[in-house]
Amino acid sequence: MAKILIIYTGGTIGMIKDSETGQLTNVNFDHIYDHVPELKRLNVELDTKSFAQPIDSSEFSISHWQDLAKMIEENYSSYDGFVILHGSDTMAYTASILSFMFCGLKKPIILTGSQLPIGIIRTDGKENLITAIEIAATQNEQNEALIQEVAVYFDYQLFRGNRCTKDSAENFEAFRSPNYESLAIAGVHIKFDKEAFFRTKKDELSLQTELNPKVTLLKLHPGMDFDLYSALFDRSKVDGIVLETFGSGNSPTSVVFRTLLENFISQGGVVLNITQCNSGAVKQGMYKTSSMFNEVGVINGFDMTTEAAITKMMVFLNERHSSSINEILSSEVRGELTSIF
Repeated sequence: MAKILIIYTGGTIGMIKDSETGQLTNVNFDHIYDHVPELKRLNVELDTKSFAQPIDSSEFSISHWQDLAKMIEENYSSYDGFVILHGSDTMAYTASILSFMFCGLKKPIILTGSQLPIGIIRTDGKENLITAIEIAATQNEQNEALIQEVAVYFDYQLFRGNRCTKDSAENFEAFRSPNYESLAIAGVHIKFDKEAFFRTKKDELSLQTELNPKVTLLKLHPGMDFDLYSALFDRSKVDGIVLETFGSGNSPTSVVFRTLLENFISQGGVVLNITQCNSGAVKQGMYKTSSMFNEVGVINGFDMTTEAAITKMMVFLNERHSSSINEILSSEVRGELTSIF
């Protein structure tokens, strides 16, 4: 019998309606079987832990990511897998950063949540929770975990955590993976795409909890006055910038913008170029409007999601990786990008 740890951080899935006040309150996950009795039919041993103060996912910060990762590390040897219940709004960020914080992961960390509270009749939370647990408990022929990475399960699909993004605030199908296939689709049977799985080459698990908060995001738009954004290029306050550019990595040919980039990078700042399109990749230098980036030293982020680009910078932008940061950001580390198109 597989042993799975459920960690409740907060979010819609863990809410029920108070019978007296009618207000939504947090579920006590120590009594999870009372709220989801169907779990008793799974051949899985479940334990639960919760944040001391469950939070809305919009409130997630570096300290919450550190606490969550440490909780998993401390319990890693005692469980076969982990299911994290998390608000959907920033779930892709948490899934991405956990994938980069853990090196040598050989057990599943599955994040899930819901669009409707688990105490609502039409909730999507029960199915998401039950199937996430079933996937986390699934083993291969060698009695090893079938999934050995951080993933997101939502509305019958399992996505690589650092490849997905929230796509809808209304539909049960809230997430998509724009540039990578699903790891599994749950129908009558759960169909796994084993060719899509990520496998680590490391033998030992390690966790990096040192995260760099001096990372920011700049989304380009036509008619930008780049002088308004000069504070983002202040090296005393910012170490890394993720640029969301047009199409395959293009931008205005602005002298002011080029000067800001040149000065920032020459002072040791790091700039990563990703597309703001819903799918596709940066092909830096393909057009004249992106050749400037090659000239000044902007890094090609290929097809990384915004969530993956920001959190990857937070994890790897430090003194330990300073000499190889360009190579790390432009290369696949945890299956987060495709560099050949």
